[in-house]
Amino acid sequence: MRAVLMLLWLALAPLVLAERSELGELQLTELVGGLEHPWALAFLPAGQGSLISERPGRLRWLDGQGRLSPAIAGVPAVYARGQGGLLDVALSPSFATDRLVYLSYAEADAQGDKAGTAVGRGRLTEGMSALQDWRVIFRQQPKLSDGIHFGSRLAFDRQGRLFVTLGENNQRSTAQELDKLQGKLVRLDADGGVPADNPFVDTPGARAEIWSYGHRNPQGLALNPWTGRIWLHEHGPRGGDEINIPEPGRNYGWPLATHGVNYSFLPIPEAKGERVPGTEPPHHVWAKSPAISGMAFYDGKRFPAWRHSLFIGALADQALLRLRLDGDRVVHEERLLEERGWRIRDVRQGPDGYLYLLTDSADGKLIRLGLEAAP
Repeated sequence: MRAVLMLLWLALAPLVLAERSELGELQLTELVGGLEHPWALAFLPAGQGSLISERPGRLRWLDGQGRLSPAIAGVPAVYARGQGGLLDVALSPSFATDRLVYLSYAEADAQGDKAGTAVGRGRLTEGMSALQDWRVIFRQQPKLSDGIHFGSRLAFDRQGRLFVTLGENNQRSTAQELDKLQGKLVRLDADGGVPADNPFVDTPGARAEIWSYGHRNPQGLALNPWTGRIWLHEHGPRGGDEINIPEPGRNYGWPLATHGVNYSFLPIPEAKGERVPGTEPPHHVWAKSPAISGMAFYDGKRFPAWRHSLFIGALADQALLRLRLDGDRVVHEERLLEERGWRIRDVRQGPDGYLYLLTDSADGKLIRLGLEAAP
């Protein structure tokens, strides 16, 4: 009987693995498996667990004891084709009082053929079983995607303004067109309204929601905790993944300026070089694309050796990238977990100071990552 109980305990207990990094031994704990292409993670306050989005259209609650709920009701229908589906999840800055949950997702047009990114919010019930009073607060227009390049990350700044990344739907030229919302970073009030000080509010023919433009497919967005500035990263084509610190009204180049080429190895037809007058050069660039997704600054106290690091998931390179920062400068890169074969879709710092990773597959996992620093 004791042997049976021991086997049962081993089957139910989280699997703890170890791996070395240049700063010490990594401690990996597989918390949950069986997630279908999980895309994003948001931590609930007061130890109530977290919310996890799955691309086919489910939002799940992982409680504080590690139990995964059925799909939460009230989530909108999504365009679950290609890279589309239910994407990012973020809590209202006032979640403790308003219980509002924000979702970004791919939304079909009236014919069901094309899609674009949409953002809505609903009130999470006390039992974590449903989103009530759902309301769409933003829609990318026009809808041009056949299933790729939705962008779709969400982040709030210190003033409670909501930033949303929007891919160019693989329609390259639209990233330069201010009357369209493709290839843009937009800035909204928490209810979806347009802040009066957005850079194009008074520009005829331009969408007032736009904060910056010339982006390709931004799948990383985070608030720098030391400066309060929003950072963004985006996929290049073949080569040229980049990090930007977007300033209002600035043009970040795509497709006029790029460090990459087409997947066919032919040049981007519109490209004029790596640096083009009137566009901003990338803050940091990879000549070979890791296919970056998810981004988290580490300012926790649990692992001091990680402080002032920026962690980014890599899909194609199947790694976790740790960029050491000196102020805003990237001064060193370390690649972690390269032997695991994980496409890392999202990375977040948890309230307990650990890092949490989501792996993108039909049997996706939630991984907790810690560090036993070298003596």
